[in-house]
Amino acid sequence: MAETSAETVRNTVVEAALGKLDLDAKTRLLAGQDMWSLPALPEIGLQSLVMSDGPIGVRGVRWTADDPSVALPSPTALAATWDPALARRAGRLLAQEARRKGVHVLLAPTVNLHRTPLGGRHFEAYSEDPYLTGAIGTGYVQGVQDGGVGTTVKHFVANDAETDRFTVDNRIAPRPLRELYLAPFEAIVENARPWGVMTAYNEVNGVTMTEHHELVNEVLRGEWGFDGCNVSDWMAARSTTGDIRGGLDVAMPGPGTVYGPALAAAVRAGEVEESLVDTAVRNVLRLAARVGALEGAPPVVTEHPAALDGDALAREIARRGFVLVRNENGALPLAAGTTVALSGAAARDARVLGGGSAQVFPDHVVSPLDGLTAALPEGALTFTVGADPSEELAPADQGFTLRARCRDAEGRLLGEGSLPNGQVQWIGDDLPEGVTHRDLASIEVVGTFTPRESGEHAFGTRGLGAFTLAVAGTTVFDGVQAMGPETDPFEAFFGSPVERAKVTLTACETVEVSLLHTLDKEFAAPLPAVMFSFVHLGPRRDPDELIAEAVEAARAADTAVVVVATTERVESEGFDRKDLALPGRQDDLVRAVAAANPNTVVVVNAGSPVELPWREDVAAILLSWFPGQEGGAALADVLTGAEEPGGRLPTTWPVALADVPVTEVTPTGGELHYTEGVFIGYRAWDRAGAVPAYPFGHGLGYTTWSYDSLVAAPGTVTARITNTGDRPGRETVQIYLAPVDDTVERPARWLAAFAHVEAAPGETVETEIALPRRAFEIWDDEKNDWTLVTGAYEVVAAHSLTDARLTATLEI
Repeated sequence: MAETSAETVRNTVVEAALGKLDLDAKTRLLAGQDMWSLPALPEIGLQSLVMSDGPIGVRGVRWTADDPSVALPSPTALAATWDPALARRAGRLLAQEARRKGVHVLLAPTVNLHRTPLGGRHFEAYSEDPYLTGAIGTGYVQGVQDGGVGTTVKHFVANDAETDRFTVDNRIAPRPLRELYLAPFEAIVENARPWGVMTAYNEVNGVTMTEHHELVNEVLRGEWGFDGCNVSDWMAARSTTGDIRGGLDVAMPGPGTVYGPALAAAVRAGEVEESLVDTAVRNVLRLAARVGALEGAPPVVTEHPAALDGDALAREIARRGFVLVRNENGALPLAAGTTVALSGAAARDARVLGGGSAQVFPDHVVSPLDGLTAALPEGALTFTVGADPSEELAPADQGFTLRARCRDAEGRLLGEGSLPNGQVQWIGDDLPEGVTHRDLASIEVVGTFTPRESGEHAFGTRGLGAFTLAVAGTTVFDGVQAMGPETDPFEAFFGSPVERAKVTLTACETVEVSLLHTLDKEFAAPLPAVMFSFVHLGPRRDPDELIAEAVEAARAADTAVVVVATTERVESEGFDRKDLALPGRQDDLVRAVAAANPNTVVVVNAGSPVELPWREDVAAILLSWFPGQEGGAALADVLTGAEEPGGRLPTTWPVALADVPVTEVTPTGGELHYTEGVFIGYRAWDRAGAVPAYPFGHGLGYTTWSYDSLVAAPGTVTARITNTGDRPGRETVQIYLAPVDDTVERPARWLAAFAHVEAAPGETVETEIALPRRAFEIWDDEKNDWTLVTGAYEVVAAHSLTDARLTATLEI
């Protein structure tokens, strides 16, 4: 009753505030005033609403290491926990971070589907399955909003690949659109009541999503009852009249958008009804009221949840998301007293998050080498590089201490700030204190470098424009990099680095380095941004020698642990993947080490599926995803057996790309046809009769379970299971439906529900799991509505999609 009363007061305050605004003020409110915020309107007591990326950490309005952010594991890792309650705790932590940084709205979560493993940004989305995606997304949104911070569920809708993402027209029939791509959004709207949604760049069936009246106004708002704020993806809004009629409330970023003065002029010219503007403003004011940014309106949350320890939660999510896909002869956990030979460059220099707009700067990162060094007795661990996933120059990092100095055209120092590495990525107001885009003419990255190794070090640049590079007091390059064939600014920024010079250096001897970048309007980004990198690559040794060293170490140890990884050139925002192969000589390293030591454990540090051609030749395989800042500590927990790996696959892992049923990400004539219909992910694998390396839902633990009984009734399933192992454990009970004699074209089986149980050794537990009606429904194109499909269904309680334990028949 209290909430209803507060909602009534909020709505009253919103209407009063709206009534005080003239047309110019209203349209100004709908346009970003800068990269991350909306304008304040003091006349109605409205603060500036501040938004920020992203899914795994809160960046804040300045992308800087001077204000570090907790970096949680990637969304694929969170989905691999199969735990909406844990996702809710993650959301609460991010709300805590957002409040600390003065952020009202988090630009997350990403609930697009893994339609094909080639999607370059899939590490930022949850799963190939709409039900699992909706459940994890619901927990995440609930958690963020528990903390009084808004969310923008994105990218509405069908932004499932990166190729031509600004312009692609995704052609999707009504049934797969409803049953797959809209389904996670619908579930989150119904169960979490999000305060925001972000509309995507792409078109769906010929209409740009920011202008999609049918999907936004009729479906999202009309059918589902969404009453939040609809914000565009950055630079996605292209039409003043089309966007406002299509239900877009806010066009970002500012200050130049299709709203603001352009929208006011359209109203005065009779092209747009002012009532549409009022509707959009009302949605923005309602959001402001909910987060406590509108004077007189009680915020939804007046008492924030108890503070969470970011390091501890990051570590917990990481280990709970690790998926043990193979464990022969009890290779894991490691026995006490085991000696370990660790190899792989990614073990030393871990990749803990994906590339693109979701990137944040944690104040520390625990690598696998760090984590195992701390956990194992002295002398038990050796490390060799073995193989590096990248032979390319990368942003200067280990051994570098860098700052950025900003000057105007006359050379006057405007300001400076520290850099976490050689990557300068200032978008909007990310600039150091005192610096503006108007006055900024050059940036000089200056600092020192203390090499880890003696030999020839390569230095270079990535980005567009003029560069002057100096190492140890000598200018080694002075020139200009022109634009290549890239069409996406992220692709240009994260594209190929260019080597400019090689310099012979001595280990542990510090030298000065600098890179001067002079800005040129010819290379200006389509939004206020400075994006370039000072890149470096250490001395290259013979790859065969590196592998031989790892083999020698592995032969001398009880267990060999090899960490393999992707790079930002493989998985990042802005482009899709060309293949699923691990880069560099990493496959060769694994094969060689496994041949020398049959007790070889491989840790796969990747955000989405990769080919594992040696998977039958190693003792154990652990998928660590992008595990966040505490990933190395969590890895040590799991390898030593202090904790159990809790993850189950949220996405099918193929043997090879050639086996994958759905792979097309490249439009033809601007259109990408989703010809597979409702058959993506495991649904497509089943239909094709193909066998993947590891099926959806797969994951091993450190104990065993017997499934004792299953009772299915309309609306609920009850399962009894027993921990038959010798240690406490946690099991994810997965419920699949399979129609007995199907009367419509449907997948052979699909995930309908799931639940977690915990039990001590020998303990039997019972869990009752809700079975939603929607699991038995299809979208009927003729009726334009959901239809219950009656008949007999097998209800399967399973450890994974292909590991059914118990079956009951249910008549609907």
